Amino acid sequence: MLAATNPTEEHVHSTFASRYVRAPVPRFKMPEKSIPKDAAYQVIHDELMLDGNPRLNLASFVTTWMEPECDKLMMAAINKNYVDMDEYPVTTELQNRCVNMIANLFHAPVGEEETAVGVGTVGSSEAIMLAGLAFKRRWQHKRKTEGKPTDNPNIVTGANVQVCWEKFARYFEVELKEVKLKEGYYVMDPEQAVELVDENTICVAAILGSTLTGEFEDVKTLNDLLTKKNEETGWGTPIHVDAASGGFIAPFLYPDLEWDFRLPLVKSINVSGHKYGLVYAGVGWVVWRNKEDLPDDLVFHINYLGSDQPTFTLNFSKGSSQIIAQYYQFLRLGFE
Repeated sequence: MLAATNPTEEHVHSTFASRYVRAPVPRFKMPEKSIPKDAAYQVIHDELMLDGNPRLNLASFVTTWMEPECDKLMMAAINKNYVDMDEYPVTTELQNRCVNMIANLFHAPVGEEETAVGVGTVGSSEAIMLAGLAFKRRWQHKRKTEGKPTDNPNIVTGANVQVCWEKFARYFEVELKEVKLKEGYYVMDPEQAVELVDENTICVAAILGSTLTGEFEDVKTLNDLLTKKNEETGWGTPIHVDAASGGFIAPFLYPDLEWDFRLPLVKSINVSGHKYGLVYAGVGWVVWRNKEDLPDDLVFHINYLGSDQPTFTLNFSKGSSQIIAQYYQFLRLGFE
């Protein structure tokens, strides 16, 4: 229907009856001319209707609903670039609070006057990359001190690990030594894992919440067996716990289960805020036991906006919304 609101022009109320749907929108080239905002919205909105319904997505364990109050906070922060810490110091403070809350939840040995060591990431994949790099660099430093070669690092995992571990190994040139699964036992066998450890092993990665079954691996037994081997060899091989899906489950449902920093060899833990941290994708976290477990030469110090800003990420710019949403969930729900 046409409505003449001005003698010189006509406005179409329905996008579907406008001239903007007479020709298809180009798929792989930018259109020659602009179109009205409502037409652009309608074209994209209708095409997205062919996507699945996020509320029915059970495939990736990722949060698809949050309370309206949190949605408002996220929309209010959607134009904040998290990396500009001088511009958005409160957002930085909220991230630091989240890191400390998670570290305390995982029993990190943090004193009353100390702050935990950790960082928010785009997801557990980035968190694992950062943790893996820290292990590789610490291993290289140790080997150089001992006058030994540093060209053949490896990491021991179960064959049930998520693909991000294979990405880390391939991208950062680390051999991936996988413990094979067997019928009826679909997680890493700690005895077989320790047998694969050698002087070039940068860490053993245990999974708290296997992608295949959701099962927790026996980190306590792994810690005990690896401690014994370290005493025999002097290698000092550490453990990383990939708690992407289990990190926000175990502390609440199984508080007596020892899998975290209560075990001496566990040096770092990652967890997905966008899984059972109940935040929209994508946000992850990685925390270290002590400052010594994150080599200083991996941390960059920038001063683009005036003050010193330490940064340890694979990317640079990113949104602030998910960090704020994670803090909202911690504050809103509490430990109970």
